[in-house]
Amino acid sequence: MKLLSVAEATGLYARNLPVFEPPTETVPLTASVGRVLARDVVAETDVPGFDRSTVDGYAVRAADTFGASESLPALLTVIGDVRMGAAAGLTLGPGQTARIPTGGMLPEGADAVVMLEYVEDLDPTTVAAQRPVAPGDNVLVRGEDMAAGGVVVGKGRLLRAQEVGALAGIGRTTIEVYRRPTVAVISSGDEIIPPEWTPGPGEIRDINAYALAAMVEETGAVPRIVGIIRDDYEALLAAVRGALAGTGDAAVISGGSSVGTRDATARVIAAVGPPGVIVHGVAVKPGKPTILGLAAGDPPRPVFGLPGHPASAMVIFDLFVRPVIRRLMGLPADTGRAAVVRARLAQNVASSPAREEYVRVRLVDGPDGPAAVPVPGKSGLITTLVQADGLLRVPLGRQGYQAGDEVEVLPFRR
Repeated sequence: MKLLSVAEATGLYARNLPVFEPPTETVPLTASVGRVLARDVVAETDVPGFDRSTVDGYAVRAADTFGASESLPALLTVIGDVRMGAAAGLTLGPGQTARIPTGGMLPEGADAVVMLEYVEDLDPTTVAAQRPVAPGDNVLVRGEDMAAGGVVVGKGRLLRAQEVGALAGIGRTTIEVYRRPTVAVISSGDEIIPPEWTPGPGEIRDINAYALAAMVEETGAVPRIVGIIRDDYEALLAAVRGALAGTGDAAVISGGSSVGTRDATARVIAAVGPPGVIVHGVAVKPGKPTILGLAAGDPPRPVFGLPGHPASAMVIFDLFVRPVIRRLMGLPADTGRAAVVRARLAQNVASSPAREEYVRVRLVDGPDGPAAVPVPGKSGLITTLVQADGLLRVPLGRQGYQAGDEVEVLPFRR
């Protein structure tokens, strides 16, 4: 098996991937968070649609307050009150003011608001402004937030709470988004049984299907657990073909990716091509027997062969599968991770220079900031990931790190 570096494997696979243009669907705004916008959304009206106060206070002509101070306040005549949710219905002349609540509409002639705490009531119709304001102070002018004709949210944006709020602000109640891709998750192995069964001799419960399906879902796609397929070429081939039929956009197979005589994954991925297998074997720990392939179709559909050990499968998913799912969703092909965390390594980490290694670590408070504590354990142990907060990357060609070295930790999604 000729091993490629992670960078070589990523680059080779990316060059073979087609340009994905996901189908679209229209969803209610209330169901749009986490979806990817399929078209630019343009404001049809200004937001706000009127000049409004951002504080409780007094609407004024700013020029009437110039030079005001506590010792020499500007005396203003109160001509009325602005009510919330109604037109101001007032026009300020020189030396006049009106009481205004936060969000209230500025009267004609006003161009600023003096905050309530800087105004003293002298009598029912006279107040003293003790601070000057400039035009526009404590005011949102019409269209300052969103202007009519402007793009509020652009195509390809992953909708968060703030985008949903902005879309509500321009009156959109339905949104056109890309359809979430469906990713089939297949577990392969004669020893694998469903979680609800009691293991007999030599049997283990299926961890990978559920962990990988959860990773598919947290990426934003729709997982479909196909089930457990025995170590049989024909059975696995039928399962993969069935999984990719219809709306299946990608398939992830865990187990059967090494070069043992009973490992059929590589042959199956080759058979569902062309192009079939693009990469088989990566110089990475954990996850050396990784397979990256494409099934025939228009466009070709990604198929991944992941190691059977749970920790290996999940690390490889993060490296290779998650970026491709994001492309299927209409997003940039990155991991969608939070920014790396810089930390001090708590103890030595040794690594082979012939491979890129991802070490599970916990992040704890150290004397100089975050500290990374390696989590010991083999790639078959799911609990090492449960205990970890992220992965420390040891690059190809490096023999490890020393305790006290500053390192970068790739945090897990929360």
